[in-house]
Amino acid sequence: MAYATYPSLKDKVVFITGGASGIGASFVESFHAQGAKVAFVDLKAEDGEALVTTLGGGWFKPCDVTDAAALQAAIREAGQALGPVTVLINNVANDTRHKAADMTPGAWRQTLAVNLDPVFIASSAAYPMMKAAGGGAIVNVSSINALLGPAELAGYVAAKGAINSLSKTLAREWGVDRIRVNALSPGWVVTPRQLELWLTPEAEAEWMKQVALKDRILPEDIARLALFLASDDSRMITGQNLVIDAGRT
Repeated sequence: MAYATYPSLKDKVVFITGGASGIGASFVESFHAQGAKVAFVDLKAEDGEALVTTLGGGWFKPCDVTDAAALQAAIREAGQALGPVTVLINNVANDTRHKAADMTPGAWRQTLAVNLDPVFIASSAAYPMMKAAGGGAIVNVSSINALLGPAELAGYVAAKGAINSLSKTLAREWGVDRIRVNALSPGWVVTPRQLELWLTPEAEAEWMKQVALKDRILPEDIARLALFLASDDSRMITGQNLVIDAGRT
């Protein structure tokens, strides 16, 4: 199949959190293929460096996104190395299962520290560059779980619901600076992590009963929507949550 090329993304500086594997790696690959200048961070240094090697270029820095100062510094450094960041993909997340009754206050805070806080920290760090450049696009990765509220994901679901609301308020506040902020909400995306931990044949069969399109959702499906939201083709779309779940919700 042939997919769209977005001329407006060529040479744009794109910063992606959690870009070394899974959906994040697909974001990196897809923006790179559009001719964008891609910078990304991840805790997995080996995977990140391997991806840069595979692509034959790119800017990568190992980073613990729960360290606000480190994340802010990485965005500044990427801007100095590549030019002003005008596209930000807030992708990083951790959907490890946990029973709500067993969570300690520390575990709760840690869940939000990785799933919610980096969205605001990265957005506020990129904002001055986008404003000075005359505009930009922020894409925040949420989840249909914010709508469905499955069990054993209390912290993750709370964070994703907050991301939807945060996207709306930032879109309202920063629209005057021509900065668009949108969320996208994937369904069950088939990644190596999901296959290893949760997406058993039985679980996938049950999922397929609930969707309208009986095909797997792949990381590149999510990346293609992010490309559109980051491009000038979506110039009047902001404050929205776009669902990509094969018709589950």
